[in-house]
Amino acid sequence: MRRKSTYFWLIAILIPLFSSCVARHVNLMQEPSEKKHIPSYEDTLSFEDYRIRIHDRLDIRVYSVDQNVQKLFNATGISGYGSGYQNNATQAGYANELYTFLVLEDGTIDFPLVGHVEVRGKTTREVKQTLESVLAEYIRDYGDYRMISVDVNVVQRMFSIIYDGGSASVPMRREKMTIFEAIASAGGNLGDWSDRSKVRIVREIEGQTKVIMFDMRSKDIVNSEYYYIEPNDVIYIQQRLGKPLGVTNVLTAVGVVTTTVSFGLFIYAIVQRSIKAAK
Repeated sequence: MRRKSTYFWLIAILIPLFSSCVARHVNLMQEPSEKKHIPSYEDTLSFEDYRIRIHDRLDIRVYSVDQNVQKLFNATGISGYGSGYQNNATQAGYANELYTFLVLEDGTIDFPLVGHVEVRGKTTREVKQTLESVLAEYIRDYGDYRMISVDVNVVQRMFSIIYDGGSASVPMRREKMTIFEAIASAGGNLGDWSDRSKVRIVREIEGQTKVIMFDMRSKDIVNSEYYYIEPNDVIYIQQRLGKPLGVTNVLTAVGVVTTTVSFGLFIYAIVQRSIKAAK
């Protein structure tokens, strides 16, 4: 009876202990606290339109009231219009046959009939304006250049995530995607032993690789520069130090402790019996 009582009180003490420990490490949107080692972040939230980089692929559509102009630049069934003009019929998420333009090493795309157009470092809106201006001059003698419109989108926008127990490469289906949406898109289950206090994002900025680190548990990140991710980001969430072998949740932890204590009491009983027998 005494042993059962000991087990009860031991488990009653361990369950809150393990629960509070795990919750503190995995819960998000916690108030910043020095005591809990959860940092605060300044209000530096900003979102800039994505700027096109080398090796990006652009889906470009030209629209005009003049059907001949529209057919000229949106030809179907044709391949080989320059080194960047490639069939993309299998591009996920697009119903129609598309053509993408590869951003070459010199920062240009090879647009059909026009030639090389500088796009590196520009937003899609800026590329749209550039192409509309270029095409208007090009077709001035051939069609209604005043009624021409260009639609530009970056395709194959992806980010990668690596965490304790898995990894994934995930399409970005929205231009503005938060770190929480990124985690959810990758499955959402990071496990109890992924260290959310040291989230690293590996990002290429103007040809240079930069690593930024922040505490994802802090409520303040929603107003910080860490809130939004960018295409081609690699999100790395390392394993928390001190992960016990085979212990993945509270129940398992309690089971391990209980088994260990039971085994210890068993050995103790044998030793005591042997001592009594020797006397």
